[in-house]
Amino acid sequence: MVVKKKTPKVEALTLDSAELERLRISLSVAGDDRSTQLAQTLKDCLGSSDPVHQVQLISKAGSMFEKLKEEETPSGPLLLACLDTLAVIYVPLQAKNPLKRAIASALGNVPDWLQEQTVSCLSAHLSVTLSTLDSEQYSHVTECITSCLDGFPTGEKCVHSLLTEVLQFFQRALSEYIQMNRGLAGCHVAQAQLMQFSLTVVKTSMLMVQRSQEPISSALRAPSHRTSLQQALSGLLDCYIHILTDEEFIQSVQSTAGMAVVLLMRTVMGNGDDVAIMVANLLLCSEEEGCSAPQWLRENCAGLFQSSRPSAVALYLCHGALAMLSWKGRTLSQQGEKLLLLVPNVLLSLDTSVKESSTAMVVARVLTLWSGAAVDCLWTDPRPPLLRDSLVGGSPLHSRLLDHIYAHWEHPLDGVRHQTRTLFRNLLHLHQLCGEDEADPTKDPYISKLTQSLLGLEWHMKGKYGSLACLVEHLGAEYLLKLEASLPSRLLGLMGDQTLAPYASELLEKLFVNHKAQLCGCHGDGNGWTDAWHRTWVTPLLQVMCRARPDQTTYILDYFLPKLLRCNPSSLSHMVQALQEMPAGTEGPPGGRGAVGALMTCLRAARAQGVLQSAQGEIWGGLVPLPLLRQALVHKHDQVRMDALGLVCESHRSTETLSTQEMDLIRHFLPSNMNSQSPGVRQQTVSLLKKLLCRMKDSAQFLQKRLGQERDQQQRETDQYALSTYKEFLCWFSDTLFHVLHPGASYSTCLTALHLLGLVAELFTFQTGPDGFALGESVTYAHAQAVLYCLASNFLEVKQLASALLQKLPPPAVGMQEPERLLSLLRAALDLSTSTKPFDSVTAAHLLNLLLHQGALQQALLSCAQEQGVSSQQLQTSEAASVLEKNTLAVVQFLMTCLKSEVKRAESSLLQAAASYPLYGRAHCITAALQQLNTRSLVLISEWRSLVSDLIAVCYRMSDVVSPVVQSSSPEGLIPMDTDSETSAGLQRILQEIQPRDTNHFFNTARQLDQHTAAQNGPECLTNKAPVDSMGGEGYRVTAQMVLVCCWRSMKEVSMLLGELCQSMPLHTPNTHSHTGLITEEQVEGVGQYFREQLLQSRHRGAFELAYVGFVRLTEMLCRSGSGTLQQLPARWLKEVLEEVKTSDPSSKLCATRRSAGIPFYIQALLSSEPKSSSCSLLKMTMRELTALAMPGQDGASESSTVPQVHALNILRALYRDTRLGEQIVPFVSEGMQAAVLGFTSPIWAVRNSSTLLFSTLITRIFGVKRGKDEHSKKNRMTGREFFTRFPALYPFLLSQLEEAASSVDSDSGQVKLHPSLFLLLLVLGRLYPSPMDGSSSPLGLAPFMPFIIRCGRSAVYRTREMAARALVPFVLVTQVPSTVQALLESLPVEPGPGSQQNHIHGTLLQVLFLLRSYLTETHRSQSDARGRNCDVPSALWPRMWLATRRNPCLVTRGTFLDLLGLFCRSLPCPMGDCELKKLREETLTILLESELLAPRGPSEVSLSGPGSTQYLQSLARLATSVCLESPDLWGKRESLGLLKDLLRCLLHCRHYEVRQLALEELLRRLETERDLSKGPSLQPLPFDLCIPTLTSLALHETHPQCLTKVLQVLSVLPLVSILPWQDREVSLSNEEALDRVITLAETSTHSVELHCAALSLASRLVVHLAEMTPQELGVAAVSHMSRWGALVMQCCGEEQPGEFKLVAAEVLVNAMPTLLTNPALPLGVSDTLALWRSLFTLLQDEDQDVRDRAADFIGQVPTHLLTTDVAKGAVSPPVALDLGVGILCQLFQVWGQVAAGTVTLTEWLLGEERAETCSEQTVDLDEEFLFEKGDLNLWAEPLQWARLLHRHLCALSPVSRDPPVSVAEIDRLSAARDANARSARRGESDLPPLPQFSATIEHAKLKLIGDRAALTQTVLDKLKSAVPSR
Repeated sequence: MVVKKKTPKVEALTLDSAELERLRISLSVAGDDRSTQLAQTLKDCLGSSDPVHQVQLISKAGSMFEKLKEEETPSGPLLLACLDTLAVIYVPLQAKNPLKRAIASALGNVPDWLQEQTVSCLSAHLSVTLSTLDSEQYSHVTECITSCLDGFPTGEKCVHSLLTEVLQFFQRALSEYIQMNRGLAGCHVAQAQLMQFSLTVVKTSMLMVQRSQEPISSALRAPSHRTSLQQALSGLLDCYIHILTDEEFIQSVQSTAGMAVVLLMRTVMGNGDDVAIMVANLLLCSEEEGCSAPQWLRENCAGLFQSSRPSAVALYLCHGALAMLSWKGRTLSQQGEKLLLLVPNVLLSLDTSVKESSTAMVVARVLTLWSGAAVDCLWTDPRPPLLRDSLVGGSPLHSRLLDHIYAHWEHPLDGVRHQTRTLFRNLLHLHQLCGEDEADPTKDPYISKLTQSLLGLEWHMKGKYGSLACLVEHLGAEYLLKLEASLPSRLLGLMGDQTLAPYASELLEKLFVNHKAQLCGCHGDGNGWTDAWHRTWVTPLLQVMCRARPDQTTYILDYFLPKLLRCNPSSLSHMVQALQEMPAGTEGPPGGRGAVGALMTCLRAARAQGVLQSAQGEIWGGLVPLPLLRQALVHKHDQVRMDALGLVCESHRSTETLSTQEMDLIRHFLPSNMNSQSPGVRQQTVSLLKKLLCRMKDSAQFLQKRLGQERDQQQRETDQYALSTYKEFLCWFSDTLFHVLHPGASYSTCLTALHLLGLVAELFTFQTGPDGFALGESVTYAHAQAVLYCLASNFLEVKQLASALLQKLPPPAVGMQEPERLLSLLRAALDLSTSTKPFDSVTAAHLLNLLLHQGALQQALLSCAQEQGVSSQQLQTSEAASVLEKNTLAVVQFLMTCLKSEVKRAESSLLQAAASYPLYGRAHCITAALQQLNTRSLVLISEWRSLVSDLIAVCYRMSDVVSPVVQSSSPEGLIPMDTDSETSAGLQRILQEIQPRDTNHFFNTARQLDQHTAAQNGPECLTNKAPVDSMGGEGYRVTAQMVLVCCWRSMKEVSMLLGELCQSMPLHTPNTHSHTGLITEEQVEGVGQYFREQLLQSRHRGAFELAYVGFVRLTEMLCRSGSGTLQQLPARWLKEVLEEVKTSDPSSKLCATRRSAGIPFYIQALLSSEPKSSSCSLLKMTMRELTALAMPGQDGASESSTVPQVHALNILRALYRDTRLGEQIVPFVSEGMQAAVLGFTSPIWAVRNSSTLLFSTLITRIFGVKRGKDEHSKKNRMTGREFFTRFPALYPFLLSQLEEAASSVDSDSGQVKLHPSLFLLLLVLGRLYPSPMDGSSSPLGLAPFMPFIIRCGRSAVYRTREMAARALVPFVLVTQVPSTVQALLESLPVEPGPGSQQNHIHGTLLQVLFLLRSYLTETHRSQSDARGRNCDVPSALWPRMWLATRRNPCLVTRGTFLDLLGLFCRSLPCPMGDCELKKLREETLTILLESELLAPRGPSEVSLSGPGSTQYLQSLARLATSVCLESPDLWGKRESLGLLKDLLRCLLHCRHYEVRQLALEELLRRLETERDLSKGPSLQPLPFDLCIPTLTSLALHETHPQCLTKVLQVLSVLPLVSILPWQDREVSLSNEEALDRVITLAETSTHSVELHCAALSLASRLVVHLAEMTPQELGVAAVSHMSRWGALVMQCCGEEQPGEFKLVAAEVLVNAMPTLLTNPALPLGVSDTLALWRSLFTLLQDEDQDVRDRAADFIGQVPTHLLTTDVAKGAVSPPVALDLGVGILCQLFQVWGQVAAGTVTLTEWLLGEERAETCSEQTVDLDEEFLFEKGDLNLWAEPLQWARLLHRHLCALSPVSRDPPVSVAEIDRLSAARDANARSARRGESDLPPLPQFSATIEHAKLKLIGDRAALTQTVLDKLKSAVPSR
């Protein structure tokens, strides 16, 4: 894309008249001819007002100067006047004005003999400018000096000649800026501007000093100039140092000042050792003797040697030293080397003290700068010895730098991560430079160890990827692939994670690009390398894409595949060939996209990269058949469809002509893909079709242009044909989209259609003229009305899109220009603005906004005013004002007049207002109307000013009416608890109206309020009489919900309107005398006070949250306003509220709810308005105050300290959650965490509650948002080093708190002691983990925490022991797990005794168990197994085996020890010899067989009970199932098959249901795993036959529902051959009897979802089996059972049924398809079979996408002879499956010979269930008002589309000649039903109010559907009648 360069603005020269006259006179004196011509040119320039002409004249003058010769043109007065004129013009011009550059060029052309006079002239004028004392001119003077130094040699000479004056000017400017900054606290805009000025002055002064090195040195040596220059330099240095040490200056200014200080020193002292010593002293903050710096320089720098200086000073000086001292290309002295090595040490010492992320960014950048300087220094020859020794890998400094990298490589700021990566790359380079010159890096032991360590890290650590990428550059890809061959597959597997995909793809790119280069180097220029490269990179990619779920491979398409194809485009043909050669059934696991999906993904990426061209005949790009592409466009998986669409739509060339095949493919795709529930799919669809339309537009323009130039007639005809196909396609495209916008269309369809129509309007326009495609001609009135009625949608986005589209449609089609139509729409909008349904007011606002553009609106408004008796305003007839402004003013005035009247009535009766004219609708319409207006260009200023004042006043009145409700203590229930005298009066009046009772009857039953008596008698008219017919009399049904909604929505709209007025209306300030200002400072401040009251006193969340939105808009306006008074308001308000919070007590007016209501919102809004570029002084001050308040007081909790503490904790929580504060809040996280942990120890519940909320927020802020359901996922964790580096203050705090908590958990006394903060501490510590990169000497290591965590395992509280075990795991390095496990086991007693504490034992066993489980999942433990060989875990385990036997009386510890034994025996987590392992397994099996579960010793052990008994039995059961199901080979008992079978039977017969359930779950898991892997490498089969009779008997007699569910699920997985005949204990049941028992079970189990699903699945298998075995010989009983089964399936398909029921029904119907639904023999009969088909079609239209997708799988089960299209051969989307399904059913009617019966059934379906009686029910009480209307349950299904589908297939259904036609009686019956429905629809529509599309949307849609269905049915009936022989 070519970016047009921004043209600088040329401004004309302006001089005052006196100066202009002086110049003209001076240019008029006599002189030679050349001088006279030059003077005349300059006079013409002075007289011209055209800036471009002035530039041309100056350039001409420059050329004339260049031609002057000394001998021909003497230096007379006229020539000097010409030079003086140019100097006069040059100085005042702005720096970016091209005129200034033209003058500089002209002066540069002056010949050498005139240079001295030129410099003198310009210097004189510059000197005058430098002497200015006006601070407002400082920035201009600075820019002028910069211009002189910017490629302007003459200007540079002038500046050098004025060196001292220029430096004095800079000193004066900086001094004044420093002084001004002290008085600008709170004025953010002015302060930001001042910072910019200061930065410019510092930079320019540096530039000046850099360019004047020689003049300054000479002047300092010359005694005559020394004093004045020295004073100027001294003053300038003072200013730099002041900025450097003043934290009120922003970092960019301070950092530049740091560079300036070092530059000044280098200028004064030279570039030798002296300056290095001086800078080193400054960095160390120690002034050493012997420094040769001048005395005045040392005196000036005294402030930098003070220990109290800010810590960041050293950082900025380091930056200055690296940037300003010379490091490259020169041999360093010893002092230079010491300074260079001192810099990183100083920077690393800042690491733990840096809090602000911006400072961390500077540290990272300066370290990277240092590493680059060090690399430069080591390139010299000889290499500096000190540097070489200090920077080699493994040296202390090198190790410290690596520690810094590991601590910051996952920093939240991208910049820090990027700099850290660059630093790592430079460190590798430094290590290489410090070693031997020719050394092979792959054989370097240090690099090898580092690589192994990085590969061993967890893959969720993002910093690992960048470092490995650096190693790829350093070592080559082949070396890493040798170390870890599975690297490509591992990285591709990580591409499914959105957070890791960018990192993994970047590393992959580095690897495969480097690998290709290495392979090419080995094989030369040939292609021999491709096979190896494809095996390494392409083959794993194709496997992942075929097998993984499509959503997991999205990022492969986004990040990886394009890079791979860019690297090697020829790989595409290899991919296509490999994928097309895969077997047809290669779909991978369920949910995989299969080969077709993978193929589409590859082709799409190739097309986008320009590797693949578009369709050519029937083969796409010469690679893929078009039928395959058509199949992919309707594929079941969303991502496959999107990839196929992307292949069609995306193109490397934007003007590529669309082929007819591409347009046909879009025609094939669009109809079935409009109604997608997935927002992501909708977004992709719109985005891809936009690319197609843009390409169509660009190519059309190209074709039209070529058409006008082309001479070849054949080419012209081709282009003309292409354009005609474009128009035809666009007309079809638009018509299709308009056609789906019918009443009842789903939200997703409307949204997609409106988005796409908006794109057509934007790119092609719906115009009717001759230009373009004239799409407006295809837009009919019906189309426009369909869009208009979308405004009535309940979805805001649909309203917005429809409103925007209507303004782009042809006005005649929309029809708003007709007066009657305009008036009816205006009436509807005004009626909706007083509706009690909240979304109606939004519809009203959109309607009014459309009408605002109509010229006749004011006349229509007058008519409405007369009808409603509203005093109307005069028509606005101003010619200057636009139609929009006049209409908006008139509408807002009308609405405000109505609102004033309604507010007045609401002041007397809020109840009546809530029932008949809730105030919020009018206010919302006013706000929406004002948002349409450009308030900066209004003409009717006086009218608008008056209107704004009135609006603010009426807003205050509205607020006064409703505030008693939203500010009451219980706004939802209106329970009178308030004692505040100010609100109690208003609240009591409302309570008298509403009269709440002690029961909730009032809130569920509406109250009847008579309209006429209400106004006269007030609240006494409220009665409990029965509701009157709302159609017969004027009455209002009022509920408490309506009153509350009226109040809080009114408060919301007041807030939004006031915010809009403040933000959009121009400010009228007294000092500017602005004629366009509409709102005054006083009004703005009044609005601020109003928001303050609402936020600090409202108790209703909806009210104060929306007041917050309005207040945010106000604060943004305050900061941007030019008024100093308004800019100071946020700081003032903030200080006031903090003071109020500090002094608050129970009597305070601040709202003291448990979350402080609106107070946090108020402070949040004030702080977020502070510009991020400022010093954030308000945020820092607020956080200091709040953290001090949030900490517990020294004197304990008291009532006076509790309220401020609660408020402070709640406010802190809001601030930590605020994303707008971003990284600015991070420096205060440590204090917040301390407050939260300490607050949990408070005895006051409110403090503990707020502390808990704050703690939760801080966990999210520190560790990130949880991205999965796993509470302990490693993605939301952090290394201890990184955590404590970022929050160093938490290290001693958490350690001391943990020590204190651990000391209180010891349970020796038997008493439960629980430290309040222990849970919080363990939660935090459980999210940390040690990095294998950590050194043993880390100052912030995690080792000190371990003893305390282990001690927490002794707690008497079970949950504490468990949390301690979980928290211990991350603290133990993988290499230390075996030794830690051994140490923990050795701490257990070797025999029972009185001193044994079971809590100690259990805590220790849990810690061992958690450690071993974690160890088994570690990815890099194989590298560390050898280290564990020194441990002797068995020796610690054997003596403690008594813990698993009866010798241990505690069942809890016995169970845990059994779990531990099971883990040892199954997985071998620790080193152990084979003999020892065999012996351990035998001993464990002996313990199991002698346990209470298998060998009880008495009744007490048979019915084992007591604490931990269930847990113990489950542990035994887990061990037993492992023995007989999971790994029987390991236990050496394969020969004892009977034992294993008895063991399983014993588990299934156990009296404890927990044991039965666990055994069944394990059995089910094993069977399902075997089934899933049956096509691949299977598990070892079970060593014995399952006890099937036990299972079948259990299915009929099990009483526990969960166990029964598992039994049925197990039986459903087993082959039916093994189940039948069914055994019930000793009795053998027939198939019919078994089916009867199972169906009965399903019928009686609807209360349990899982049980019902399991029973239905099993029953379905039996039904299918029965139908397959005896299709022609089914008995009466079997047919009856099948009918019962069919009824069950149909019942499960109901809309109101749980999703699980519908999923099982879909599964059942899919499996029954070949046997029951498509069987030519019709085993179920016609009616039952059709009922099942109807159920299938219902599921295909279900709202749940999973249900639809599962039901769509039936296509794969249909016999192939019934499939007529290529599309149907694969997995298709539900809409396509629905269409195909009806077509298949129509074919089956012919196969069955049931065409007539089928036609009648389909016609009944078409007519629908909404018969006449339904319709009449719906029209009885259409005016009955409910606050929140509920429509249909299914928001996805579109009944009209279903009816159209049926109609199409019915019309195409031709009866076979031998079948009898539909009988006359049937036709008459259907006709009667059709006529009744049509009449009812017409009658219902006549009863609806005018424009029912807006006022009764749902009722109108239902009636319209009935009418449309009746019309479609009529056409079918006419066809049937024509086929019947004449009667």
